[in-house]
Amino acid sequence: MLAHRVPDLGALELLLAVARLGSLGGAARELGITQPAASSRIRSMERQLGLALVDRSPRGSRLTDTGALVTDWARRVVEAAEEFDAGAQALRDRRDSRLRVAASMTIAEYLLPRWLIALRAERPDTAVSLLAGNSAAVAERLLSGEADLGFVEGLAVPAGLDATVIGHDRLIVVTAPSHPWARRRRPLTAEELSSTPLILREEGSGTRQVLDAALGGLARPLIELSSTTAVKAAAVSGAGPSVLSELAVGEELSARRLVRIPLEGVRLARELRAVWPTGHLPVGPARDLLGLTRSA
Repeated sequence: MLAHRVPDLGALELLLAVARLGSLGGAARELGITQPAASSRIRSMERQLGLALVDRSPRGSRLTDTGALVTDWARRVVEAAEEFDAGAQALRDRRDSRLRVAASMTIAEYLLPRWLIALRAERPDTAVSLLAGNSAAVAERLLSGEADLGFVEGLAVPAGLDATVIGHDRLIVVTAPSHPWARRRRPLTAEELSSTPLILREEGSGTRQVLDAALGGLARPLIELSSTTAVKAAAVSGAGPSVLSELAVGEELSARRLVRIPLEGVRLARELRAVWPTGHLPVGPARDLLGLTRSA
């Protein structure tokens, strides 16, 4: 293989420094290594090539005629490597200049803002765009290349994506204080909840998936809305009961605009996940944002 016959770039850079400075010690100092280390590297390169490259004497080091020819080749290799490195850096800079995030509604509205503020402090030059939608839409955007990193709340990892759990959430039953359920003396049963028309998110949302699976089916929705904020507003207005993320209703519960209804016989916990296309680990700003979710 070519790699076994061609010296590494560090050795070639050392040879160029010796040619320029006429001194192995000066070349070692310029590259920040010891003179014995520099001598050892030159000897290794000579053994690898089967050629004598440098004559050493008390007056200094000079290239052999063969060494001068090899140095010309080395200069072209190093210049090509520098051009390669500059091009790769330009690609990294372009990648790092933007981050496209897709997130399901609860995460987008109640968790991502603080993570993005923290990312802004670390990467002030990265422009971030956020696409909010249900968990199914997040998967579609990642698989189509429209997003770099996604966040979902559903029961399982969507096909074609890898994931890591970044948090946990719980769904709770809520109503306006005027609703008859607010005056109940005993917890609501799973059967009562499943048979009651509710204000719900649309099909494909993580909230709807978890609720449907936990109850084994749902009554026809009273109202079906496409955002957590809209569902919450409808519940506050007294339109009917709903099941929402505990993350989303803290303020409304504290202000008594909504009332939590105890529920027995069913567990409505769920995992929150970061997701990305299978086999493509997040890099650059996406990797940094993922790290912030884990340290939150």
